[in-house]
Amino acid sequence: MRAIYPGNFDPITYGHIDIINRAVKIFDEVIIAVSSGSQKQTLFTPAERANMIKKSVKSLKNAKTEIFEGLIVNYAKKKKASVILRGLRMISDFEYEFQMALTNRKLNPSVETIFMMPAESYSYLSSKLIKEAASLGADLKGFVPAFVDAALKKRLKRIAPFGKAK
Repeated sequence: MRAIYPGNFDPITYGHIDIINRAVKIFDEVIIAVSSGSQKQTLFTPAERANMIKKSVKSLKNAKTEIFEGLIVNYAKKKKASVILRGLRMISDFEYEFQMALTNRKLNPSVETIFMMPAESYSYLSSKLIKEAASLGADLKGFVPAFVDAALKKRLKRIAPFGKAK
């Protein structure tokens, strides 16, 4: 069975990696699908995000990373995936994720949404929080891989906190 784990992953965190590590034990193949057409403003390009993910999961033989655009249910159909994985950190995520899952089911009833929670040690992590902490000079070694931390610091050197140009 093939599953798709879609998201912005801007940047990938240990919470994302935790979900991927557990998902590859459940599914034959997990495609980490990086959104290229997000409504959110991202710090990294889709290719940069995909490369960080590939580096993060390189030891996982049944995980692969791709960039997609458009509706995730259409991408799932194209990839012959029967499951969309979504991470739930806190109860605050549930309402939005529930609405999205029901909408996706209406658009393509043959694709199921499965929610996974990260380990509780990562349940508070979000990419937005990581970017904000990085912009303020926080040590991120417990939140993201070292190469992601380095990429964040390099990118944020050119950008003042909260997206204002230096």
